[in-house]
Amino acid sequence: MEIEICCGSIQSAANAKAGGAIRVELCQGLVEGGTTPSPATIQYAVRELGLKVFVLVRPRGGDFCYNELEVKTMEEDVAFCKEAGAFGIVVGFLHPDGSIDTELTRRFVELSAPLPVTFHRAFDECADPLNALEQIIECGCARILTSGCKPTVIEGAEMLQQLVKQADGRITILAGSGVTPENAVALREKTGVKEIHGSCKKTRPDGAWETDAEEVRKLILQLCAEE
Repeated sequence: MEIEICCGSIQSAANAKAGGAIRVELCQGLVEGGTTPSPATIQYAVRELGLKVFVLVRPRGGDFCYNELEVKTMEEDVAFCKEAGAFGIVVGFLHPDGSIDTELTRRFVELSAPLPVTFHRAFDECADPLNALEQIIECGCARILTSGCKPTVIEGAEMLQQLVKQADGRITILAGSGVTPENAVALREKTGVKEIHGSCKKTRPDGAWETDAEEVRKLILQLCAEE
């Protein structure tokens, strides 16, 4: 079982490592659904923390339909991530009708190579998830981060199970949104997912949240103990 921790700051990444995490998805602006982290954040997470860093490349919040200027900045971000030693790239592209923008997805798979590309939870807003799965596979993505097209993985468990079955090893289904140490084992058993994405977060006194090392430790121990 592969475990990925979603980290919205460098402190969260450090906390994730303290809890035993090896792999993180690094971003910022989680109130907006996640945006590209700063270059310094990426470099520190890779070089100083030594984590397997998957970097979210997203120039803004809102929808997943980008103009050419936004795409150009995303291309520059990918180039920087490769130079910085990132382990993978996380992107997602849709057309206004909710279909996958296969042209842009292929473009970023090629641009990111040899780094693997995760198609993020833009997938959960697509109009036809089963057809979208096939399109994303054809584009060459390595995995899809999804909650099963529902707000949480528990609500989307049946769709996750269907996606895993249809994917049949051709792409990895990474289950994320609402994963906890208490439900992770049941989620794996019901859906058959082999990778889990969790934030393991706690709320700070100022109202913001960050990854909690103890929650990360609990999640890892729970999944390892049940394997």
